[in-house]
Amino acid sequence: MATKPLTGTKVFLMLVAFFGVVIGVNVTMMKLAIATLPGTDVDSPYAAGLAYDREISAAQDQAARKWTVSAHIERRADGNAVLQVEARDAAGQPVTGLKFGGRLERPTDKRADLEVELAEAGSGIYRGNAASVAPGQWELIIEGDAKGGERVFLSRNRVILN
Repeated sequence: MATKPLTGTKVFLMLVAFFGVVIGVNVTMMKLAIATLPGTDVDSPYAAGLAYDREISAAQDQAARKWTVSAHIERRADGNAVLQVEARDAAGQPVTGLKFGGRLERPTDKRADLEVELAEAGSGIYRGNAASVAPGQWELIIEGDAKGGERVFLSRNRVILN
C-alpha cells in the first residue's frame, strides 16, 4: 500500500487549520466572557469619581445622625423574600416619613439584581417583598430618602439567603 508523501502544501494547510481553530475558540470565549461579566462595578467610573466627595459628605452626615437601622431579610420556600427595615433615631424614637428602598444585587451578575419596594408598615418599620429570589450570596443595599428626595441613609451588606 502506497502512502502519499507529506508535502509543504499539506503542512501549510494543517498549520492554517490548527491556528484557525485556536483563534476561533479564543474569539468565541472572549465574546462570551465580555457579554456575561464586563468587569465594571459602575457604569461610568468618571462620573462616580466626580461624585466621590458628595458621597463622603453624605456618609459623614449619616454618621452624625446616629440612627440605628436594622434590616432582616428572609427567603421563603416559594422563592419570595420579605425584607423588613426598622429605623430609630439617636434617642431611640422611630424614624417615620422616609421613603426606604431596597435592592438585592448579585455580586457576580448584574442581570439578576432585584428592586424591593418598601412601605411603612408601622412606626419606623418598613416592609417589602421580592419575588423569585434565588438562594446564595447577595448584596443588600438599603437607601432612605427624605421627603425632598435627598438620600439620608445608605447601607450595603453581604447576605446569604438559603
